[in-house]
Amino acid sequence: MIQSPLNYTGGKFKLLPQILPLFPKNVDRFFDFFCGGCNVGINVDCKENIFIDRDEHLIYLYQTFQHLEKKVVFEWIYDIIAEYRLSLVSRDGYKFYGCDSSVGLGAYNRDAFNRLREDFNNCAVIDYRYYVMMYVIIVHAFNNQIRFNSAGEFNLPVGKRDFNSRMHSKLSAFIDRIHSTSCKFICSDFRQFDTATLTQNDFVYADPPYLITCAAYNENGGWNDCDEHDLLKFLDSIHVAGIRFALSNVLSSKGNRNQILSAWLDRNANSYKVIHLKHSYANSNYHKADKISASDEVLVVNYDVSKGGDAT
Repeated sequence: MIQSPLNYTGGKFKLLPQILPLFPKNVDRFFDFFCGGCNVGINVDCKENIFIDRDEHLIYLYQTFQHLEKKVVFEWIYDIIAEYRLSLVSRDGYKFYGCDSSVGLGAYNRDAFNRLREDFNNCAVIDYRYYVMMYVIIVHAFNNQIRFNSAGEFNLPVGKRDFNSRMHSKLSAFIDRIHSTSCKFICSDFRQFDTATLTQNDFVYADPPYLITCAAYNENGGWNDCDEHDLLKFLDSIHVAGIRFALSNVLSSKGNRNQILSAWLDRNANSYKVIHLKHSYANSNYHKADKISASDEVLVVNYDVSKGGDAT
């Protein structure tokens, strides 16, 4: 399994052992809508992976990894770390920086991180090195997250970690995979997608922001009722065309229920199958109190999983 080089909110890496066996076995093109960290699509065996997301920063970052030689990517990463005098615990250890792993590296890296972030936000040249710089910022940012404000500025504060050996290994494996397989990274909204280009040998997977959960991508009206309705209509349209799909979503979370999704599933009970997944992002070893707030994460499919994914 290849894990995303990004710590993307809602990433499905831990769910892959449940999700992947439910996908059709014979797929020409796998369309990964709302691809996010790409944890799902990057691990699907098909002739071509097409990753789609409307976050242009994310897509251009992946295109940078795809188009540059891996050696160059890592040279630039370590050059930027050295230029801004950020920590490198994998080489020097925590003691060298007067820190320990429990407290983290935030105090040491804060000033250097702020300079790097300011230079990035004021950068006039948008090229491959710009996106490698963005990756270094993400690695050193709070929880390795991605967040831009309305002015287009990266605005997360410094985090506790740096470009450690685990981050190095994940990025290396990810670059190897996208260099050795047929992949496309497309910046687009699902509403702009031409469904007439799909064939019955294609497979569509959608992992949208969850309407009833809180995450950075869901702030300031990032995903609303209208978006949810539009996506479900989109899936209905490709179902009518005989195209197989799978939808990841959450039916309930912390006492809230996604009424739009629930009503849609009721209307399509004879066409779509709901598979409840065994997972909690909060804590997989719940106590009694945790069970009340646990999310009901589901995979909705429009094909018979027992028959290898034949369209219904």
